[in-house]
Amino acid sequence: MGIKYHLVFFFFTVVSVSVYCQVNEYGPGYQLTLIGNPGLTGTEGTGYLRLSYLNLYPGNNYNLHTVNVSYDGYFPGLHGGAGIYITNNSLSGIVNDLSGGFSYAYHFQAGSNLFVSAGLSASIFHRGYSFSGAVLPDQIDPVRGAVLPPGEILDLKGRSVLDLSTGFLLMSGRFFGGISVSHLTEPDPDGSGNNQSRIRRHLLLHAAGDFDLNENTELKIRPLIKLELEREYLSAGTGAVLESKYLSVSSIFLMNNMKDLDLQAGFAVASGIVTIFYNYRINISSGNTVLPLSLLHHTGMVLSLNNVEKRKAIRTINFPRL
Repeated sequence: MGIKYHLVFFFFTVVSVSVYCQVNEYGPGYQLTLIGNPGLTGTEGTGYLRLSYLNLYPGNNYNLHTVNVSYDGYFPGLHGGAGIYITNNSLSGIVNDLSGGFSYAYHFQAGSNLFVSAGLSASIFHRGYSFSGAVLPDQIDPVRGAVLPPGEILDLKGRSVLDLSTGFLLMSGRFFGGISVSHLTEPDPDGSGNNQSRIRRHLLLHAAGDFDLNENTELKIRPLIKLELEREYLSAGTGAVLESKYLSVSSIFLMNNMKDLDLQAGFAVASGIVTIFYNYRINISSGNTVLPLSLLHHTGMVLSLNNVEKRKAIRTINFPRL
């Protein structure tokens, strides 16, 4: 196979143990919206532009970053919501995953107080490689370190594949919940044909509520839960967001079947058409000694670009600021 293929296999095998969430996942928050569940597309009514940045395992020089940009809104002529999104994942400066796609959700009323949104998204997933900063075993001198020229030049070409996701959202009274399945086609971005290199289907279940704490409804609490499943990996979380007109704070506990218990806390500040948010996640206890204390920083902003009147037939919702 050659040293380059062994190196790539080793890289993904080792890194995937500690960087499981580097592939874009919906997670416990609602700032990725249609990227995690296409059924959420346009359900807030107003068109929103969302920009976010995520840094995994900060302070450990792992160089793991994710950037997300999306826009979605409700369009009466389409009888539902439509949106576009771009995500870029950088893994240690060696592997770069770039994805861009389109999402559509059809909104309809299924009962006197039951509203449903059914969505589908299609994207192009491109994986590229850059080994300019990589050090191969045959470059290492026992005395002087990594100083020798490589015996083999790594030149893996990038590959683009089609990726599909689907999702549903149900809204009734003070509650809403959804289910989505990402990576329906289980794309193989490496083109190796090996099952281990495929992006596996990802199941997400999520729900949230909306309860007023005072008469003028300016202060409310938003409890939420989520469940994620990808092959043998299972993750669950529960928490709440305390919201006022301009400021909200959130906290959520996350646990998985690898015996990890994490805490994520954050805040969001809203002023006019701009909302700025920040989340920080730490590991409380771990099933192994690999995970560091700090797991991620997630920050970004949300811009409301245009106003759409709330429909009488189809209900709109405001997502928790998490």
